[in-house]
Amino acid sequence: MQRELIVGGGCFWCTEAVFELLKGVSDVESGYANGHTPNPTYRDICTGDTGYAEVIKITYDDSIITVDTLLEIFFLIHDPTTLNRQGADRGTQYRSTILYTDEETKEAAEAAMAAAQAEYKDPIVTIIEPLESYYTAEAYHQDYYRQNTMQGYCMAVIPPKLAKLKEKFGKEMA
Repeated sequence: MQRELIVGGGCFWCTEAVFELLKGVSDVESGYANGHTPNPTYRDICTGDTGYAEVIKITYDDSIITVDTLLEIFFLIHDPTTLNRQGADRGTQYRSTILYTDEETKEAAEAAMAAAQAEYKDPIVTIIEPLESYYTAEAYHQDYYRQNTMQGYCMAVIPPKLAKLKEKFGKEMA
């Protein structure tokens, strides 16, 4: 059955690049979630004043890959212990968040976060919150890494995430 999971773990270019490689994932869409400005643009989001987080919407077949596996990967590929920051990216738009639309996803997120805490010395600050609003990011943000593999930021930030994925979840990759 096709399901969706929406997460934010810093720059959406970076998280999208990882989840697109997984068996059972049919689509990964970059977007903005849970802010207060109607129809936000990337320029709006970058101000940090809109309340939105950069997120990805993962569409997956739960008979091939589970939400538990997706959440385990989510906690592996970003630092969920830094508040409103991933590496050099700073601001509330880069917060670590899992957005749920049903109790099943909320419970899976809570369990995944509890399990992930054992891997981190510092407390996890990921926010598990209900999805209140979502907007698809502009077209040029979709499949960004695949189209811009030589872009400097992408070259510096994404390969280490892909290496972590391959090391621990190589069998899950398409």
